[in-house]
Amino acid sequence: MPVNARRMRFHWSLPSSGVADQRRGARFRNEINQFADLDRQRDFCVRADELGLDSVLLPIGFQRADPTVLATVFGLATKRINLMPASRPAVISPTHFVQQVNAVSAFTNGRIEINVVSGQGSDELRYYGDFSTHDERYQRTDEFWTICHALWRREFPVNFEGKFIHVEGARINQPFVSPDRDRPYIYIGGSSDQARQLAIKHADCLLRVVEPPEQLKPKIEPALAAGIEVGIISNLIAGPTHDDALDAGRMLAQNAGERGKAAVAEWRSKTSESVGFNAIYQLAEERSSWLTPYLWTGLVPYMGPMAISLIGDPGEIVESIFEYRRIGVTQFMFQARPDLPTLEFFGANILPKIRQREEQEPAAAVDSIGEKR
Repeated sequence: MPVNARRMRFHWSLPSSGVADQRRGARFRNEINQFADLDRQRDFCVRADELGLDSVLLPIGFQRADPTVLATVFGLATKRINLMPASRPAVISPTHFVQQVNAVSAFTNGRIEINVVSGQGSDELRYYGDFSTHDERYQRTDEFWTICHALWRREFPVNFEGKFIHVEGARINQPFVSPDRDRPYIYIGGSSDQARQLAIKHADCLLRVVEPPEQLKPKIEPALAAGIEVGIISNLIAGPTHDDALDAGRMLAQNAGERGKAAVAEWRSKTSESVGFNAIYQLAEERSSWLTPYLWTGLVPYMGPMAISLIGDPGEIVESIFEYRRIGVTQFMFQARPDLPTLEFFGANILPKIRQREEQEPAAAVDSIGEKR
């Protein structure tokens, strides 16, 4: 494949508990109602668009609004940014899913990407009628995306009989609408070997929870060698100075307190099958809270594994991002506590420095993706 220098891409995970919530992850999920903050979340997407982010992730879960519906609404409110609804293959047929995605693409001129989530734990999936095991979910996801790709390639009629999914004579009249793609860009999230193998087979990017670079490097090399991108997911704590950022992190832990720890304990019990989450809990428990000079696990006991944080002043955050870039990471999915002020700070004080440095330093040379599916 031809060598292609990839521009780094930056995304933000939309919170269900409110764009100004300082206790994201420290709340019991049955207390969250995303509808209470929908107007501000729409405005958050508009602001992310204005600040130059590439995508907004719309996560999935019983406590959240339906992400595909949100992608349509927020897509109509924005101009350039991509909307990235999360998808669980077990709760919808592949034919219907492709229909939905193609419809959103028609309204947004192709500004829809997909985050594939096979499932963080069995408990919640049973709410939706999915009683499969961890490994069975990955097998179903493989079958699901085999069918989706055939539909986007318009290989009609699509006939497929697998262990979990059977379609016969499937076709869809409406194509994916985009100026430069015939299907959406696809992310597969997960830290297990199954997730990596699925991403190599079906996706454009493997998304993993952040780890120290030396620990992450050997885990992502197979994906990079296969020609797909790799992205990391991290909380972001940034301030004008290192001490400002550290003070903000400590205050978040203090505000979460014992109630936050209790909420995390409940969530941990329900997501015990997650390889990525378990790895972060282990890092937080067995090592110093400072895994590197910029990677901090101090919030994990209070706000969960997704609160593992890149922390520092703008220069330190930029340097950390380029350290990951040097091992092949080209995409970054951030969240924060609170999200909106951190997004503003990132867009004004960090992203411009990243883009300036990108122009000055040679980009990582990696294989281009190619339309191989």
